[in-house]
Amino acid sequence: MTAEREIAAAADAIFELIADPAVHPRWDGNDNLAEAAAGQRVHAVGDVFRMTITTGAVRENHIVEFTEGRLIAWRPAEVGKQPPGHLWRWALEPIDDNHTLVTHTYDWTALTDTTRLARARATTPEKLRASLDRLAELARDA
Repeated sequence: MTAEREIAAAADAIFELIADPAVHPRWDGNDNLAEAAAGQRVHAVGDVFRMTITTGAVRENHIVEFTEGRLIAWRPAEVGKQPPGHLWRWALEPIDDNHTLVTHTYDWTALTDTTRLARARATTPEKLRASLDRLAELARDA
């Protein structure tokens, strides 16, 4: 599923909020993310960042798509395990110097762990939109 929104900020400024996992809990519309240690800024495909979710579990997020300032996508996994197939993606398209079209996608079509399907289905376009709205507020205040 996908949601998109025009955000009144430069693409590079918005990207910094997405590429820094320590900021994720502040814009997470799923209210699923608790914290991530500072200093994990993503720079390339193959990077892995750790995030603690609200249940206290830690997830390793494997970067699988990356274009600085424009695109970032990751596959979460339990620590030390292979990702079970779902993907979070953020694509940024500059409209002008101060406006960016941001597309947020959650793709669980390749999810192999059937115990995660109910949770995957609970992630709605409205929750994706909530992330976009919170991201827009952070970008405005930055």
